[in-house]
Amino acid sequence: MLRAGSVVTCMACRNLLPSRMGVKIRVPLQKLHPLSRAIHHRFSANTNPKRPPHCSAARHYTSLSRLPMQSPKSRSGGHGYQQHRTFWVARLAARLLKLRYILLGSAVGGGYTAKKTYDEWKEMLPDMSQYTWIVPDFVWELSENIDLNKLASALPEIEEIAKLLPDMEKIRENFTFLKSLLSSETTGDSALRAPDISPTSAAVSDSSDKQFKKSSDKEKIDQLQEELLRTQLKYQRMLEHLEKENKELRKVVLQKDDKGIHQRKVKKSLIDMYSEVLDILSDYDSNYNTQDHLPRVVVVGDQSAGKTSVLEMIAQARIFPRGSGEMMTRSPVKVTLSEGPHHVAMFKDSTREFDLGKEEDLAALRREIELRMRKSVKEGQTVSPETISLSVKGPGIQRMVLVDLPGVISTVTTGMAADTKETIFSISKAYMQNPNAIILCIQDGSLDAERSIVTDLVSQIDPLGKRTIFVLTKVDLAEKNLASPSRIQQIVEGKLFPMKALGYFAVVTGKGSSNESIDSIKDYEKDFFQNSRLLREGMLKAHQVTTKNLSLAVSDCFWKMVRESVEQQADAFKASRFNLETEWKNNYPRLRELDRNELYEKAKNEILDEVISLSQVTPKHWESILQKKLWERVSTHVIENIYLPAAQTMNSGTFNTTVDIKLKQWTDKQLPHKALEVAWETLQEEFARFMAEYKGKDQDDIFDKLKEAVKDECIKRHMWNERAMDSLRVIQHNALEDRSITDKPQWDAAIQFMEETLHSRLKDTDSVISDMVGPDWKQRWLSWKNRTPEQHIRNETKNELERLLKLHEDHTAYLANDEVTTVRKNLEGRGVEVDPVLIKDTWHQLYRRHFLQKALFHCNLCRRGFYYYQRHFVDSELECNDVVLFWRIQRMLAITANTLRQQLTNTEVRRLEKNVKEVLDDFGEDNEKKVQLITGRRVQLAEDLKKVREIQEKLEAFIEALHKEK
Repeated sequence: MLRAGSVVTCMACRNLLPSRMGVKIRVPLQKLHPLSRAIHHRFSANTNPKRPPHCSAARHYTSLSRLPMQSPKSRSGGHGYQQHRTFWVARLAARLLKLRYILLGSAVGGGYTAKKTYDEWKEMLPDMSQYTWIVPDFVWELSENIDLNKLASALPEIEEIAKLLPDMEKIRENFTFLKSLLSSETTGDSALRAPDISPTSAAVSDSSDKQFKKSSDKEKIDQLQEELLRTQLKYQRMLEHLEKENKELRKVVLQKDDKGIHQRKVKKSLIDMYSEVLDILSDYDSNYNTQDHLPRVVVVGDQSAGKTSVLEMIAQARIFPRGSGEMMTRSPVKVTLSEGPHHVAMFKDSTREFDLGKEEDLAALRREIELRMRKSVKEGQTVSPETISLSVKGPGIQRMVLVDLPGVISTVTTGMAADTKETIFSISKAYMQNPNAIILCIQDGSLDAERSIVTDLVSQIDPLGKRTIFVLTKVDLAEKNLASPSRIQQIVEGKLFPMKALGYFAVVTGKGSSNESIDSIKDYEKDFFQNSRLLREGMLKAHQVTTKNLSLAVSDCFWKMVRESVEQQADAFKASRFNLETEWKNNYPRLRELDRNELYEKAKNEILDEVISLSQVTPKHWESILQKKLWERVSTHVIENIYLPAAQTMNSGTFNTTVDIKLKQWTDKQLPHKALEVAWETLQEEFARFMAEYKGKDQDDIFDKLKEAVKDECIKRHMWNERAMDSLRVIQHNALEDRSITDKPQWDAAIQFMEETLHSRLKDTDSVISDMVGPDWKQRWLSWKNRTPEQHIRNETKNELERLLKLHEDHTAYLANDEVTTVRKNLEGRGVEVDPVLIKDTWHQLYRRHFLQKALFHCNLCRRGFYYYQRHFVDSELECNDVVLFWRIQRMLAITANTLRQQLTNTEVRRLEKNVKEVLDDFGEDNEKKVQLITGRRVQLAEDLKKVREIQEKLEAFIEALHKEK
């Protein structure tokens, strides 16, 4: 059919290529598909049937469905060839149809291999389910609460964002031009000069070209700077727009979470956990040198430099009191900034939330801060080291802890304490000397830099500037007032001060009006820096301006310092805890570790138990104690002012009249008051007795000072009911008016009472006389004691007066002047010089003893005088009016004791119990009082143990949360 050769192909091979494919060249046999070569050699006349490679290859390739083999004879004959030529198209189509099986098998095998490879790759991946906590819960729930499709449609298109990007091609051309310009200035461009121009014309042409070139180059440089500035502003606006949208979105999510939509327990934020640790450390005074080295941002600066304004811009609220040039920050204020759904502020020791979006709440917050500052300042001082703790939450607020310190002053003005300057320096140094504290140094840009004090102070504490951030405030005024703006550039580059810093920032905190809002200050700051030549001429970098960039930088430094130092602090407190626990085990092995508050509660319960025990005292015990004490209090007045004057009278009528008058005066003026004093003292003594008895029941001696203070304070506060005195006066007056003794036992009781009283007084009088005259002869011989000259004079005077009493047994109570003169002369005759006053004083004691002896004798006579008393002493020389007096006194004492007992048990004991509770409650709220009353190494050790444990536990919880946030 066809001629054999390398350039000729068979008709079958030609028919394999359709005419529509446009193939007009001859295809060599070697370039055909193996299947085509197999078909060609099979139907070719000169094909060798014994060539196994092609046939086997074709058969192997189409082994899925193999055709029956033809005999060699049929192919070699003419009829056979015609038959094959007739059906070669059908055979070729059948073979081509087998390709679908090949493709199908390849697809199945390839799919299986790909699936197996994917499964192996998937098994190699780590299990990420345990890291799902990294993503906050609200992210997983965004799809449930937020329409993401609507949010995506609201975002700008890629083309719109691309329009905001700078023209990089144009910038590249400008930089290329600048590069060529610099190279042309250094090497020169000889190609720009024409060779056929005269030297003079060439020089003029070159100078004009250079001037034109310089002017055009300057214009291009200005255009380039303006374009770069516009690009920065575009980026800044775009970032602010995106940040605002993100802030609103987070606010919506946090509000939904705050309303309890997610129904899960809200965890404490990381910054709040850290702030709690700092609050505890502020009250901790360690004895093991475990100092507080946890990071915080310390805001220092000269007075009126704008510290508070910078802090308010970071907190996004005007929260601090302000004044015109006077000192407003009088104590350190710790401000914990964190993110939250609502812009609120709260004090550490209060539950009230101040809504910073409402002007009335802002005013109330400023008043509260000023009030707390003034309360913390002690009398005679201007500033205080006590820290006021405040937390501020709001959307978009950077998380950190800042401490606003009083402004550093150079001169103490009128009205300030003399040590105000030194106190402010010591407070500032105490905070800045913390090696992990970030110092935010505030410098007033509107004043001369040489007038600054704080820069020297900061450079002394942090000379290398490893933890200092410098902030230049009032840049708008500085640009307006300074003749050389490059001075601002020197300041923010750290070339004007010897102080070094991590970063330098320039901010504007308003126009100086206290009525400006935070938003208006932000707008003013933004407009100023957009139009400021400082930024336009490159004196300030874009990242060095605005309080927004400042807050971001400070927050980054703060958290970096926290992550680097918090674990070291936790280890230090762990070691301190071990030391304290070891000391407790060695010194107090059998006692519980009770801190001051726990010990106070224990003492409080004991005191209340002792007060309740007063209600268990029997009425008989109360009355006996009250009667005895009342008589001890009034007995001297009864004997000296009532009984003795009345006994000097000549008859019974005068005696009774004198007694009645004096009893009435005594009852109206002194007796009720004395009775209430006795009752109150008795109540105190019983209270103290119960406390002493309770003390024996394994009471802790550490409570003694507290119980004594409670008792004394209750005595001061307790006032007896005024109505009780009036009613008591009436009762006592009625009791003393009664003179009717009804029976003999009462008469005998009165005589016994009188006799005991007289014996007691006589014994006291003998003791006084013995002390006046000195030892007698027996004591002088046995005890080898001698009399003093004064005692010798008194002894001689006593002997002379005794002789006078023997001569006049019915002598009155007072010596007449002539009698004094007689006694004095008699003594002088014996060589004893004596003063008249000494004579009268000695006579008073001698006559008292003489009178008491006569009264005792008369008392014995009246033992059998009850019969005469009933007959009113008619036809009897015996008169026992003194016995009736003592009976009236005794009855008054019994009735008064009964009345006081009723008042005690019914009213005063309950009032005392109430006062004790009030005093204990007041002491419990006064921490300084508890420190004064419950003291000792044991208490301090328990306090330190509690604080160290609490600090360590909170630090470990914070570190765990910090690692999770990473």
